[in-house]
Amino acid sequence: MYDPDFPRLKAVGYGSYAGFADGCVLATKLQIESSQMSELDPSVQREIDALSTPHEVLDCNPEWADTDVFCANYGIPRENAANTILVAAKTEPRQYIACLVTATMKLDVNHKISKLIGIKRLSFASAEETKELTGQLIGGVTVFGLPDSIPLYIDERVMEREYVIVGGGNRSTKVKLAPEHLRKLPRASVADIAVPRQ
Repeated sequence: MYDPDFPRLKAVGYGSYAGFADGCVLATKLQIESSQMSELDPSVQREIDALSTPHEVLDCNPEWADTDVFCANYGIPRENAANTILVAAKTEPRQYIACLVTATMKLDVNHKISKLIGIKRLSFASAEETKELTGQLIGGVTVFGLPDSIPLYIDERVMEREYVIVGGGNRSTKVKLAPEHLRKLPRASVADIAVPRQ
């Protein structure tokens, strides 16, 4: 009999609940979590719903939200973890673009991005700018729920993965999805924008 108050068991790093057979948990690395799932940032959830994007919400300890720590603690391959990075053009008025790269790649702002958008003077947006523009927290910034004025460039290596994990708009959730669904984003385009990390 299902008991809604019984703690759920969740497979760490994979976001899917372990099944039970003959009273045995069919998973090897588990942690007990409350039955109340964390929620995505509302603007993120709205866009995911509007695009009918198949996805899985993963709970995340807010202290482990930064990519390297997240991957280490949840056993996620770094090539499957994708960072959304906001880049600022030093123009008047100031312009912004969002870029999505895997944790194994480094965004090439001064060469590839500069050439792609035809602007030489670029810098990474500050945490304050990012929060003000997107309403999202560093460690949870994502491709969903961004302002319509911000174009999104997805590194072509992201599209090679079976799945990717992106931010949930806050530090307590992540979103797992097949990268092909990122093409549904109306402001998105795929390009070569990164170089391997040394």
